[in-house]
Amino acid sequence: MPVTDNNQNSGGSFGRGAESAKGPIIPKSPTEALRPERVPAPPRRSRKARSQLVIFLNFLMTILVAVCALAVAGFFYAMSVYQGPGPLETNTNFVVRSGAGLAEIANSLERNGIIADARIFRHVTSTYLNDGESLKAGEYEIKAQASMKEVMELLKSGKSILYSISMPEGLTVKQMFKKLIDDPVLEGDLPAELPVEGALRPDTYKFSRGTKRSEIISQMTAAQTKLIDQIWERRDPDLALKTKEEFVTLASIVEKETGKDDERAHVASVFLNRLAKGMRLQSDPTIIYGLFGGDGKPADRPIYQSDLKKETPYNTYVIKGLPPGPIANPGRAALEAVAQPWKTKDLYFVADGTGGHIFAATLEEHNANVRNWRKMEAARGEDPGAAVDAQPESDPDAVTVKKKKN
Repeated sequence: MPVTDNNQNSGGSFGRGAESAKGPIIPKSPTEALRPERVPAPPRRSRKARSQLVIFLNFLMTILVAVCALAVAGFFYAMSVYQGPGPLETNTNFVVRSGAGLAEIANSLERNGIIADARIFRHVTSTYLNDGESLKAGEYEIKAQASMKEVMELLKSGKSILYSISMPEGLTVKQMFKKLIDDPVLEGDLPAELPVEGALRPDTYKFSRGTKRSEIISQMTAAQTKLIDQIWERRDPDLALKTKEEFVTLASIVEKETGKDDERAHVASVFLNRLAKGMRLQSDPTIIYGLFGGDGKPADRPIYQSDLKKETPYNTYVIKGLPPGPIANPGRAALEAVAQPWKTKDLYFVADGTGGHIFAATLEEHNANVRNWRKMEAARGEDPGAAVDAQPESDPDAVTVKKKKN
């Protein structure tokens, strides 16, 4: 019985095939031993993995991730620029014209060196504006190094630089129109047709650059209408005036007669008393309006004795009752004085030499006051007879001597 060699089965294997002891050892020639062995082929990819659709979707996913990454990076960059200090070195004024869109405003801001990038301003600002919101027209003061966000908030707020124009009491419509024409900030033409005298409210009006002159006129008209209606509703129930037109006409005369608040209601009572007695008002400002209209009297032109007798529809030395319309635009104080006049018996008043007037209920008192006034004027070297009758006053329609309000 042959002897089994245990060493032969357990550990004596050698050569390239020695890794496995499962089969018999097959001797190889040196050439075969040196020949490279065939590497097993990798496992075949599944048909699903080899699909063109999957490959395309993978590509799209890669692109999407890249785009998102760029978008996030771009957003943070844009926001840092939008909220960071701007390039403006000194404070400057910037005008947004009426009707300008966001793109136009952004480009103009960049051209003026206020912002660094119009595209960033335009796109980011659009995200801050809700439906119906916009950047408002006007002139704005932009602070040095203001960020785009600060610029946007300022233009969105509409807090533009405000200018003002003052219309003193007692100006005519023509005189108010001239002030509007001469204002260099206001824009646009004036209406071809003038409003009626007395229809514009004297006041100070604020506006931003680019405001139309017609807009200011509309404000003045609406404000005066509202004021007249309010005061007329609160008038003295015993007031003899029948209409608002008469009310405004007399208020315009009171406005031109005196600039002192504390005597307007007294002056109003004199004119109302004269109307009640059928006396002529004999108001110098009505002579001036009859002669020169809304243009006003030249500063170097006195009222002559002959002017008192010139027949015009407004000369209350000639006509009885009120003139056909106002002679100026009265303010609140004059309107309230006529609506709530003092209760007096006075029929005359004359200048007292200090800017006010002395009142009298009788012709005798009035003549004495006139004589005193003439003495004061003569002492100052002025001509007291330029605007008054040189003869003694003796009739019920005696001239009421006064200082004219400029």
